[in-house]
Amino acid sequence: MAPKVEPVQPSTEFPARTNVVIIGGGIIGVTAALFLARSGIPVTLCEKGHIAGEQSSRNWGWTRVMGRDERELPLGQASLNLWGQMNEMTGRDTGFRQCGILYACDNEREMNDFLKWKDIADRYQIRTEVLDPARTAEKSGSQRLFRGGLFCPTDGRAEPTMAAPAIAAAAREQGATVLTRCAVRGVETRGGRVCGVVTERGTIACESVILAGGAWSRLFAGNTGIDLPSLQVLGSVARVDNVEGGPEETVGGSDFAFRRNIQGGYNISRRNASVADIVPDSFRQFTRFIGAYRTGWRELRLHLGRRFLEEMRMPRAWSMDEISPFEIIRTLDPEPSHYLLDEAITILKRDFPAFRTMREVERWGGMIDVTPDAVPVIGPVDSLPGFYLATGFSGHGFGIGPGGGRLIADLVSGRTPVVDPTPFRFGRFNTDRRP
Repeated sequence: MAPKVEPVQPSTEFPARTNVVIIGGGIIGVTAALFLARSGIPVTLCEKGHIAGEQSSRNWGWTRVMGRDERELPLGQASLNLWGQMNEMTGRDTGFRQCGILYACDNEREMNDFLKWKDIADRYQIRTEVLDPARTAEKSGSQRLFRGGLFCPTDGRAEPTMAAPAIAAAAREQGATVLTRCAVRGVETRGGRVCGVVTERGTIACESVILAGGAWSRLFAGNTGIDLPSLQVLGSVARVDNVEGGPEETVGGSDFAFRRNIQGGYNISRRNASVADIVPDSFRQFTRFIGAYRTGWRELRLHLGRRFLEEMRMPRAWSMDEISPFEIIRTLDPEPSHYLLDEAITILKRDFPAFRTMREVERWGGMIDVTPDAVPVIGPVDSLPGFYLATGFSGHGFGIGPGGGRLIADLVSGRTPVVDPTPFRFGRFNTDRRP
């Protein structure tokens, strides 16, 4: 149930020493590795499975600023700028196309929400167009009677199965060491600060560690003594073909989402509906996430199943001479939500004539790491000098990944940050090391 990801040839030599170790080979980790390597800083990326094996290859592939939290807008703008340079920067095709993104609104409330956001967009000089019902239907290729829409022509799309591998390969060419099937078990310290990591292959001495582990970050951080607020949400995507005359633009509505893919078909999903498994961490973090549960209730389908027992059995602490959970499960490959994808298919066939002949090729699921305020954590952990977080991207990681990777690379290297890192500080959760 996993999309086919472009393979990356890993480095053959295992370094005894480096300046920076990055944990995680998703879009954030590989981009951080690229920018550190381009700055001449020795960096080693350790991925427990293969590059982009999890959510970085399983997401929608949208590269957008439209509709984002205002705190993310500068990072989103920086990311779009980097996406536009990424093919040239890597010497490879990442699938990036500036096709524009359209949000179609069904009612007055949705339309008013986007008009409020347009006021914010205008302050940031983000080009957006308000569309009337007829223009919204025409641009989206729909027979549905929308209330209107908002179109951002500078937004776009990229290919999740191609992008992170392309960036990782370029990072290697720039001098980064890229290790796959090399799980990091833990962090070593000396005098209260980071001095190295212990991997399943051995120890790497270093000055700094970046945790970019996505859905695994909370578990790793917890074993290090750091209480990172994060829960997981299941996202589901289907790839379809045999769609003639569909729009080039990426389109999202209240209950559907689609974007053209590089194979010539479309990747589709059921928008505003994700599955959240009830697990032991749901109760441990209930007070932190209660606000998110209330505001995002219509988007979450709570589910109690086997994952509760699986996570209950999973160790939350281990020593560095033990096999870690990351070696037991190399790649999270969850079953997609078939009923949500079936809903999406039904909606698209009903409302979009071009999709009535579509043929499903494959479907997959992916685990999204979500913070209480749905904004990522990018920056240092003050109580453990040399340890940095770049995680919790809450479903936005692919689109703002280049900016996120560049920002954490700037912070680690001491360069002027590409954007103000204040909104992403870990301390906003009033937590650091576990009591």
